[in-house]
Amino acid sequence: MTLSHVKKSYGKHVALRGVELMIPSGSCYGLVGPNGAGKSTLLKILASVIQDYEGKVDLNGKGDFKDIMGYVPQEICLEQTFSAFNNLSFFGRIYGLKGKRLKRRVQEVLEEVGLADRSQDKVKDFSGGMKRRLNIGCALMHRPSLIIMDEPTVGIDPQSRKYIFQMIHRLQEQGCTIIYATHYMEEVEQICDNVAFIDQGKMIEEGAVDDLLQKYAVPSVFVKASKPLPESMGMDTFGEIVDYNGGLLVKTDNPLLVMKSISTFYQSNHTEVERLELVQPKLEDVFFSLTGSTLRDVNPLAKTGYTSKKEVI
Repeated sequence: MTLSHVKKSYGKHVALRGVELMIPSGSCYGLVGPNGAGKSTLLKILASVIQDYEGKVDLNGKGDFKDIMGYVPQEICLEQTFSAFNNLSFFGRIYGLKGKRLKRRVQEVLEEVGLADRSQDKVKDFSGGMKRRLNIGCALMHRPSLIIMDEPTVGIDPQSRKYIFQMIHRLQEQGCTIIYATHYMEEVEQICDNVAFIDQGKMIEEGAVDDLLQKYAVPSVFVKASKPLPESMGMDTFGEIVDYNGGLLVKTDNPLLVMKSISTFYQSNHTEVERLELVQPKLEDVFFSLTGSTLRDVNPLAKTGYTSKKEVI
């Protein structure tokens, strides 16, 4: 799928500013940005919900959008007084399924979303995670090869989130392309092959997750001890050092050497070290380096874009 110069305005508000994007077939493609960045508008254009826009969307010569695409909106689109079975049947009929073929496909999707034992229960009695899973199931009734998901894990429990991730992996194994919009960086790192950052309606950067981490993020070492490092062990020795979470964060291209030097210094000075850790770069850090802002309020460690990987002392 290729997007060329896609623009969209709502009156004086410009939602998308000439978005250019190429989404590889068979990939799980993350679309990341803060609330109001333009993610939902872009997805609605891809799903043909919004048709009055500038630019071009090319599905690589494939057939009608409706035949190949499943759209999972951020808002849960289910009839609360219907059972899970009847909700899926309704969407199946929209896509032309009927009779035994429809019933068979409903049962298959109920198994896929883990709700086969709740098929006759009304949706109003479901948990938030169950509703999200059924919402995804409705988009899968016609076996689409392109699935668009807009914030599908908002407000759900960890078990349902894990189940949705497993569904995405299975869909990829079947050759499906998934476009996955979120503002949770950790989700992108877990399930996406590629990612695009969008901010204020503009595409900031895109590429393979591993390539972006290698290009923009710098590994660091965190140290917290009873005595601070001397000024002589500063920028010239290590690299950039910043106060962080009651200790120091050392950004360096040679983290193992820095850890060894810090360890040697404190051992020779008989200083108690509370923590000495290698912290690996995260996508949150890449987004911050490109935009100067974070996606959301997170815990103190994640605010830097780093997560502890290994404690050595």
